[in-house]
Amino acid sequence: MSTSDRFDCHYCKDSLLGKKYIMKEDTQYCTKCYENLFANCCQECSVPIGCNCKDLSYKDHHWHEQCFKCAKCSRSLVEKAFAAKDDLLLCTECHAHDYSSKCTTCKKTIMPGSRKMEYKGNSWHETCFLCHRCQQPIGTKSFIPKDSGYFCVPCFEKQFAYQCCACKKAITTGGVTYQDKPWHRECFLCIGCRKQLSGQRFTSRENYPYCLECFSNLYAKKCVGCTKPITSLAGAKYISFEERQWHSECFTCMHCAMSLVGRGFLTQRDNILCTDCGREK
Repeated sequence: MSTSDRFDCHYCKDSLLGKKYIMKEDTQYCTKCYENLFANCCQECSVPIGCNCKDLSYKDHHWHEQCFKCAKCSRSLVEKAFAAKDDLLLCTECHAHDYSSKCTTCKKTIMPGSRKMEYKGNSWHETCFLCHRCQQPIGTKSFIPKDSGYFCVPCFEKQFAYQCCACKKAITTGGVTYQDKPWHRECFLCIGCRKQLSGQRFTSRENYPYCLECFSNLYAKKCVGCTKPITSLAGAKYISFEERQWHSECFTCMHCAMSLVGRGFLTQRDNILCTDCGREK
């Protein structure tokens, strides 16, 4: 046989005619040489992965098909979902059992991919996170924690919430108390102008709440000088004389406008005069 007719292994030079061979980068090798030179070593058994075996790989590691299995339960991972933990391959069941959250109610593993509820470091299966009162799944609805239980909003309102004496609806957050009755902040209003009184100074008359402005306009005495209300609720000082009242700053001489607070004064019909202006008259 001429040299041009030979078809030999590139490495050992044995003839490949009639034999199985493998091409690598346009070069032929017998199976033995190829395995010795290029075969990957199995991560599990450390034996080279021969030409007749499937080479399964994950992150630069290689396995025989029969060696590609869960590190804990030894079940095959071929064509199955798996997870890696600390360089170990685990089936989803073993990974979930060892590393996934446990349901606070049933204590079973919450499998990866399943819906779960989380609150303050605790986890639940969606079907295990129940209202303490009606025992229905809360799901993604709003809920309110109370003592060691969790309540859907309707059940919490029925069992615990105060009812606003104005609108008769439940008070779930905040609220104010007036005359031992509960109110929503937005429902506690001045009986006159309907302005919110929560956080504001107010007074009452015949058990009705009033803002200072409305109370003054409706019930306070009027200043003879400026005709505006006089109210001690805002800390105002006033002068009273013969059933008439003045703000302190309005109690002045009718003619010269000098303050008469703490001074003698004279009257002329309905006018108040300082002694000097009164003598001139």
